[in-house]
Amino acid sequence: MQEGKIRILGEKETFLIRILAKKMNDAGIACEFVPWSVDEINTRWDSTGIFALYMDASARPNKAVLHFLAEKASEGDHFVLPIGEAAELQYICDNLPGELIYKTFLRPINNEEFIRTVQEIQSRKEQGEFRKSILIVDDDPNYLGLVREWLKGTYKVSMANSGLQAIKWLGKNKADLILLDYEMPVTSGPQVLEMLRSDVETQNIPVIFLTGKGDKESVMAVVELKPQGYFLKNIGREELLEKLKDFFVLH
Repeated sequence: MQEGKIRILGEKETFLIRILAKKMNDAGIACEFVPWSVDEINTRWDSTGIFALYMDASARPNKAVLHFLAEKASEGDHFVLPIGEAAELQYICDNLPGELIYKTFLRPINNEEFIRTVQEIQSRKEQGEFRKSILIVDDDPNYLGLVREWLKGTYKVSMANSGLQAIKWLGKNKADLILLDYEMPVTSGPQVLEMLRSDVETQNIPVIFLTGKGDKESVMAVVELKPQGYFLKNIGREELLEKLKDFFVLH
């Protein structure tokens, strides 16, 4: 199934839903209707990423459906476009995480505006704007390059080869996570973490240490600094990607 396909979720496929779906298909956006039951959504789930919730005063998705959408959508870049009157839109806003709701649309819907919004989401996805941003800090250029290659297909990746360079980069940029080498010359990982935690602009950025030492004493020294976690440097690509995915789902 092609990337960018949109699902219109509703109680039943009404005339107005068919019109909206046709206009989107005419605009080159593959679109189809799916009843808003957990089983129907689950069996037909794919990498669509965009879900329109079409509601009216007598039909709105129950909380079990919304909970399923919220849980499932947390696994990747997904957005919900609620369509309804004020009461229905408020119901959705009260029962879905705000970051999942890209934009709301009052009925009667402006089809052209809706299509433009879908195209905007697709364009921003292609440019990687919705990807999580990870800053890797390590004095070893070979290791920096290796981890960047592993992650660049899934995340926006930036690199710094020293603690001070990382602090300077963070003065102008934002990161959703910092992978920080524990042992670096001049400014060590623990010193960098201390600087991050002492600055109001960076104190809440999650930090996961990268360490080459897996013995109990070394691991305990890392854990005592209370980072969000640590990875041994001999971790493989697939394990690293899986652990990062789990981290962002939990956080």
